[in-house]
Amino acid sequence: MRSNTLRRREFISLLGGAAVALQLAVRAQQNGRMPRVAVLTPYSENDPEAQAWLKAFVEAMQALGRVDGRNIRFDVRWAAGVVDRVQRLAKELVDLKPDVVLAMTTPSVKAVLRETRTIPIVFTQVTDPVAQGLVESLDRPNGSITGFTLFEPEVGGKLVQVLKEIAPATARVAVIFNPDTAPYYKLYMSSIEAAAASLAMKAFEAPAHNRAEIEAAISRLASEPAGGVIAMSDGFTVIHRDLIIALAADTACPRRICFVSSSWTAA
Repeated sequence: MRSNTLRRREFISLLGGAAVALQLAVRAQQNGRMPRVAVLTPYSENDPEAQAWLKAFVEAMQALGRVDGRNIRFDVRWAAGVVDRVQRLAKELVDLKPDVVLAMTTPSVKAVLRETRTIPIVFTQVTDPVAQGLVESLDRPNGSITGFTLFEPEVGGKLVQVLKEIAPATARVAVIFNPDTAPYYKLYMSSIEAAAASLAMKAFEAPAHNRAEIEAAISRLASEPAGGVIAMSDGFTVIHRDLIIALAADTACPRRICFVSSSWTAA
């Protein structure tokens, strides 16, 4: 489940990202060359939400007077949830010598940073960029990177509260995430565990790297009654959201599994 407020915030961050990207691209333009903006996203090209986010960015650039193919060029790469592909695509984009890179989610940002420290980077959908070492501070990022953060660690505790409201009998909560795509998960776990303890619930980590491990995690949870699932906000769970929703629905009776997520809906 997700709120319209969060959806609006995601779009606003991409609109703001467009403005920053345009400023950096125009500033970097030399010798009359058409500015080039690289976009790295961990999502699938056929994902409707990912397409909506990209569309928001492109339309914002158009509103600022920059149209792809006319006076600016966009190079977009989709990792489609394949962790190893993110680094390869980051190198591919950096080799194109863009004027600025728009990187969505923490793994994409870190992949680009491993390839360049000179090309400006604008990030979106990043959790606590200071704690993750991406910027020095929110007020003064410094270096070649800036961007927008949408999430706070305290959101984890709110998700537990929502889960308890939806299913008051919930006693056990599995937090599903991919450690490779959500390296920031520990930032959320403390608030999740604290909120769970205050509501007489037990929260535990359920790391998953592929579909089979998602299925195994939910199967283990369903082996006892009163289970719940929190899907960590990361590219992996976004791509596999339909599977998680379907598995939760299939095991809802008789033992009932409820789930909440901070950032996605079913496609």
